[in-house]
Amino acid sequence: MSESSNSALAAAVVVAGGTGERFGDVAGKQLAVVEGAPVLAYALRAFMDCEVISEIVVVVHPDRVFEFTRALASAGVNTDDLTISAGGETRQRSVANGLSALVGQHEVVVVHDGARPMVTVETITAAVSTIDSKRCDGVVVGHPSFDTLKLVDGDRITDTPDRSSYWVVQTPQAFRLEMLRAAHDSAENDGYLGTDDASLVERLGGDVRVLEGPRENIKVTVPADLGFVEAVVRSRNNQG
Repeated sequence: MSESSNSALAAAVVVAGGTGERFGDVAGKQLAVVEGAPVLAYALRAFMDCEVISEIVVVVHPDRVFEFTRALASAGVNTDDLTISAGGETRQRSVANGLSALVGQHEVVVVHDGARPMVTVETITAAVSTIDSKRCDGVVVGHPSFDTLKLVDGDRITDTPDRSSYWVVQTPQAFRLEMLRAAHDSAENDGYLGTDDASLVERLGGDVRVLEGPRENIKVTVPADLGFVEAVVRSRNNQG
């Protein structure tokens, strides 16, 4: 991470405020331990090692700021290089809170789910650089859908769309900061709840592009996902 938070190109908002209901653990998936460190720590290390990121805000449940700070510090994460901020009732509100917590002067912000621990420095850098190279308002990392898709009403299939036009989207998602702030303000004013930050920017007519990223950048949703993350961590450690 760059030493100057006022002169670097991008900031990051890492969202880690989920309740862990689907994960089945009240402690939440972000603090689940894999190979000696919480899931969230792996994601943060990538952002802290990325030269295009100068400021990082981590958004957590309002009642768990101290718990997350302690867990990250115990895993060797330098929490002095982070702002750990309270989130809101929804992911969308949490991202908005994270944007408000930024203090540096940035052109671009990268939003990332803390439950995606296998994000890489290369992916973050590519997302940020694509903003300028494509002269667009946003970039979403993902990959083309390789599975057949079905539209379903109840348990009845109603259509099989052409999958060639569909992508499975992930985070990080990078945006021009002022555009994302405007998109969140508009959504808040209109009572609109989007499925991701890109949908808010698209709603304002923003130019959002896709960038193919590694498929191993999975989101931890259920405990079984931790086995895959563990395998990737071990593989990367062996390569290093």
